Amino acid sequence: MLQLDHWVSEFAPKSIEKPLSYIVGWLALLGWVTGCPSAAQLTSSLVQGLILLKDENANVAALWQTTLFIMIFLIVAVAFNVFLASKLPLAEGIFLIVHIFGYFAFLIVLWTMSDHAPASQVFGTFSDKGGWGNIGLSCLVGITTPLWCFLGPDAGAHMSEELKDAGRVLPSAMVWATFFNGLLGLTMIITLCFCIGDVDAVLESTTGIPIIQVLYNATGSFNGTVVMTCVLIVLSMVGTITVIAATSRQMWAFARDKGLPFSSYIEHVSFRLWSASQQHLLTLAQVRPGWDIPLNAIFVTLLLSLLISALNFGSDVALNAIISLSNAALIFSYMASIGCIRLKRFRNEPLLPRRWSLGRFGAPINDAAMAFLAVGFAMSFFPISPKPKPADMNWGIAIFVFVIIAAGVNYVVSARKHYVAPVALVKEM
Repeated sequence: MLQLDHWVSEFAPKSIEKPLSYIVGWLALLGWVTGCPSAAQLTSSLVQGLILLKDENANVAALWQTTLFIMIFLIVAVAFNVFLASKLPLAEGIFLIVHIFGYFAFLIVLWTMSDHAPASQVFGTFSDKGGWGNIGLSCLVGITTPLWCFLGPDAGAHMSEELKDAGRVLPSAMVWATFFNGLLGLTMIITLCFCIGDVDAVLESTTGIPIIQVLYNATGSFNGTVVMTCVLIVLSMVGTITVIAATSRQMWAFARDKGLPFSSYIEHVSFRLWSASQQHLLTLAQVRPGWDIPLNAIFVTLLLSLLISALNFGSDVALNAIISLSNAALIFSYMASIGCIRLKRFRNEPLLPRRWSLGRFGAPINDAAMAFLAVGFAMSFFPISPKPKPADMNWGIAIFVFVIIAAGVNYVVSARKHYVAPVALVKEM
């Protein structure tokens, strides 16, 4: 699995290659693991929103109820990854079609059935709903939510060993998926701005989910809103399944490199078909007959996700602080990977042979990505509103720093003796 610590190990200066790839491996895994309950939380919110649309007095919004919803969706996602793993490519292909047709269904319904704001209001009116006192800062703070939707393009890389012709197909798929989803997202957000109606009323909806209220206002039909929201629920659930799959592969690969506690347990996996060039990997991962998935890694992913979700039983502040790490941890790992490649370009050092390349646009794209990610990284630690009370503060920065310190100390004390940098494995093969 070509996870982010692999690229750091491949491109980082020799003097820091091993410790930097170890820390990036921990942060990338942290980002993916915390992303699992975050994805399930979105699915849970949509289901609860539908219930509240039907009965605004329904008792389904308590912390313990939300937590149980999250846990149920996590368990369902893991069950799919265990028992229907071979059907995942087919399922993703089917739901890609649902995604595309759903997009046009939403577009048509909103444009034909809702009232429209004038273009001057859509493109010329700005609101500081966060109370930051500055439109620009308010916009930057608000960027973290949509940014979360574009994180994880490296998910496919974690499953590269399960793809054919991955060196060419995978990067192309990552780029075009991001491009087309960005294009669809831009047109949809413009549509919502035209069709949202009274913004304050939508934000204060008893459903707690603005898009559900927008759909209901447009259609005036409960049944129609249910059908359209169910499309979102299904797509969100598929996203949760995919996040579980990518996280478990990331965890397995890092355990294979001896980067985790109990690595010998987590790395247990079985292989049905391997080419001669991959025989070396059989000595790195134990074989459990009858399975060709990282079963133990999937179960550890579930356990950690359930433990993180359980924090919500006591307070949603702790859960939200940890979930906010998904953005920061993944962004940092991206910055480290891109930064190492950019350093090699700056030093005019040769890059690896590749079958897919950005060509002469590589360096400026690297620079633009680093600048954008730096802003996103900083904004990931901002609270929702200025002058927050301790309960409303974004404590993600404290947890982020703690993880880096803990990983660094663990590396110096123990991991440096047995951690194997991914590039070392590649060179041995």
